[in-house]
Amino acid sequence: MVGEAPDQRRTLGGLPIPDPPTVGSARDAGYDPLTTGSPGQPPYLRGVHRSMYRSKLWTMRQYAGFSSAGQTNERFRMLLEKGQKGLSVAFDLPTQLGMDSDDTLSEGEVGKVGVAIDSIDDMRALFEDIDLAAVSTSMTINAPATILLALYVAIADERGIPRSSLRGTIQNDVLKEYIARGLYVFPPTQSLRLASDVMEWCKREAPLWNTISISGYHIREAGATAVEEVAFTLANALQYVEAALQRGMLIDDIAPRLSFFFCCHSDFFEEIAKFRAARALWHDLLSERHAPNDPKSLRLRFHTQTAGVSLTAQQPMNNVVRVAYQAMSAVLGGTQSLHTNSFDEALGLPTEKSATVALRTQQILAAETGVSDVVDPLAGSHLVEGLTARIRADARALIERIDAGGGAIACIESGLQQRMIHESAWRQLQDVESAHRGVIGVNEAVEGTDDSGAGLTLDPSVASEQIAGLQGLRRDRDADPVEDALTRLTAACKGDGMLMPHIIRAVKASCTVGEIMSSMQEEFGTWRAPSGI
Repeated sequence: MVGEAPDQRRTLGGLPIPDPPTVGSARDAGYDPLTTGSPGQPPYLRGVHRSMYRSKLWTMRQYAGFSSAGQTNERFRMLLEKGQKGLSVAFDLPTQLGMDSDDTLSEGEVGKVGVAIDSIDDMRALFEDIDLAAVSTSMTINAPATILLALYVAIADERGIPRSSLRGTIQNDVLKEYIARGLYVFPPTQSLRLASDVMEWCKREAPLWNTISISGYHIREAGATAVEEVAFTLANALQYVEAALQRGMLIDDIAPRLSFFFCCHSDFFEEIAKFRAARALWHDLLSERHAPNDPKSLRLRFHTQTAGVSLTAQQPMNNVVRVAYQAMSAVLGGTQSLHTNSFDEALGLPTEKSATVALRTQQILAAETGVSDVVDPLAGSHLVEGLTARIRADARALIERIDAGGGAIACIESGLQQRMIHESAWRQLQDVESAHRGVIGVNEAVEGTDDSGAGLTLDPSVASEQIAGLQGLRRDRDADPVEDALTRLTAACKGDGMLMPHIIRAVKASCTVGEIMSSMQEEFGTWRAPSGI
């Protein structure tokens, strides 16, 4: 229309979409502006930016990794060519535990649930022909997070890319491994030291890198409720902050580079409320306990992945619908980046076809539904505001219970979080088995076998080829720099200095992931978390 603002958004039918409301206009909409605020303003309940997706879409960051580094590189380049904006690396089980592919305990697991990375040669192959200066990379790795980040930095150094320009996230959240996932190696104190080491090193060398992604995803997948997911995740975040402060860092050095990682489950409105509540609660907790000066310190930024545990092997095409609703819930809740699961993931690793459908789900959501034109469109909803307030209050009460128990680590050592997750998972399982909660294809609308989504079939020769390459690396490398780097690293573990420079030296000397972990384990030892049962 003549005279209309050039950025005026309209519905499909031509109706103008109003700008985000201010606090003043919120009163007219029927909700409390003192509680909800405006988008982009404290307590950030309504979003961390005033215009949200109107000015910048969420990052479509599809998680990928399988078999060899070369095959995973092909999948990465396919996703980038089809419009994905960021990479997210899935590592195989041995890599997640810091074991080399030829370790006897790795047998049968090499390349199965992610890509196998043993050395700098594998990292070079993983990112071949991908510009690390132009792409944002997320790596879901925890116990050996320092080593995988060191490998990424090492290949950037080789290519002449300044460390200060590297963008991405390392998960680096080992506390949730003790609580829900089990992929830890060292005792909690030593694991916290390594996590803090990444924070301090990146502050100096890679300031654009998100040093830790505190994960509620795996906590929720293990059976936690929405309230427990928020509470346990934020309690862990507070523990990481305390550990970094004890190393002499300042709150405004730490908090702006923290990011979070949440699950988006099937209860549409509860999930939207959960994300809104988590933002406001993090603002409250950090304001009260540490009083940062930088407003960015108080903004909870998060990545979302749709709920893997909600996918069914029965009638797998139904999972396309589940994922689409979960993705919309995450966007309405204000996520900063999103992974949509593929429909065949209950059967195996995603095929190229199913991975493309998952990406297209996000693109349709962004381009065709109109949700990116509206900031926090459910604000003022009696249901959503009520659920938001309830989750915010209940999660705070649970965090205070953890505080009373001595904090996140003390409660992990007593099994508190683990026990609560077991109880919640059991209740949810009983609800499904009794058909109190319906799951289509499982206890409702049950049909015969459907093999329309058989998943990706992996080449069994990949493991033997990976092992052959690793053994070739050991045979051809110069042994003296390897021995020197590992000896220096073990000695550094005895002190309290930064370990990242020693680890970077080791990966550049062609030390393997397993060798580096073993050299640290000589000093740090191992630990077994209580199950909570």
